[in-house]
Amino acid sequence: METSTSHNRREFLQRSALLTAGLALGGASVGRATAPARPSTSVLSAPKRKIGTLDVSALGLGCMSMAGVYNAPQPKAAMVKLIRQAVEHGLTFFDTAEVYGPFYSEEIVGEALAPFRNQVQIASKFGFRFQGDQVTGKDSSPPHLRRAVEGMLQRLKIETLDLCYLHRMDPNTPIEEIAGAVGDLIREGKVRNFGLSEVSPDTLRRAHAVQPVAALQSEYSMLERVMELDMIPLCEELGIAFVPWGPLCRGMLTGRFDKNYVPDAQYRRAGVPYFTPEALEANLNLVDLLKRWAAKKTSTSVPVTPAQIALAWLLAQTPFIVPIPGTTNPDHLLENIGAMGLTFTPAELQTLRTEIEQIPTVGFRAPASVFQDL
Repeated sequence: METSTSHNRREFLQRSALLTAGLALGGASVGRATAPARPSTSVLSAPKRKIGTLDVSALGLGCMSMAGVYNAPQPKAAMVKLIRQAVEHGLTFFDTAEVYGPFYSEEIVGEALAPFRNQVQIASKFGFRFQGDQVTGKDSSPPHLRRAVEGMLQRLKIETLDLCYLHRMDPNTPIEEIAGAVGDLIREGKVRNFGLSEVSPDTLRRAHAVQPVAALQSEYSMLERVMELDMIPLCEELGIAFVPWGPLCRGMLTGRFDKNYVPDAQYRRAGVPYFTPEALEANLNLVDLLKRWAAKKTSTSVPVTPAQIALAWLLAQTPFIVPIPGTTNPDHLLENIGAMGLTFTPAELQTLRTEIEQIPTVGFRAPASVFQDL
């Protein structure tokens, strides 16, 4: 007997093969294949997608790495400049969280976007308890949640948060209480939309029954595709946007790493299973496929990069996907923006999907993990 999971995924793949993405080809920089940037030049020129009540740019900007994680924390002035460059080139959707830094990423985003408040949409996340700058546990109890959002609003220099996510599920607080508390904040005008991150289908349904969920955020890329099993079809069923973090698989899909790459032990990649030597050797076969597709899609006037293929492929899966690649590099920002202009024919999407699924990968989530809160 065919399972619900396989049926949902088959329907998702059939639909995604019929979709294409559209907007302006862009460029790259040191560490990636090079290409001249041709991004859109205004907020109004970027293509839009829906997240709840929001009309956002089809591609957002993840602001986690500005506060560290994969690198040292970056100078605030440089990151403010980069975020404003993103606005100038058409991005309107910016993603941060109180735990990034902690608090430093929100401070950067708040300062950078203050002059553009009516042109942009800001998402942030709650879910942790802090002592100073140390995380001491998960806490989404309604009183703590309310205090967390008040802190976000201050750091972000805003009166209303456009999208407020539960970052990680608090095992001590029922999701119905969390959803209800965010619903109260929405009615008070402090939040516009409710989101969840890394939760199970059951948790998503239960939350949505109390307070409509606008977005689900989870890792999704050409390499990490486990969300196709049940979560993306469920988002389509419930009318929820899907926001992939890690759409470039923590930099792997840009082509910047080879099989000899050794992650710096003090940063996050060092603990990621798909960056072990054995995993890299297997997973880089998919990066080689991206390089071949980049060469195939390159015209004489506008080169295409592996990162652009990876992002454009995500955008082509469904119209309710809004990837949020992060970067601290202005050239990489323009390259990512350029992916919005890369289009695939339905036949190309089907061929690419077939080729992707023929490549074994190592170090990624097991299917059973989809049905657990992380």
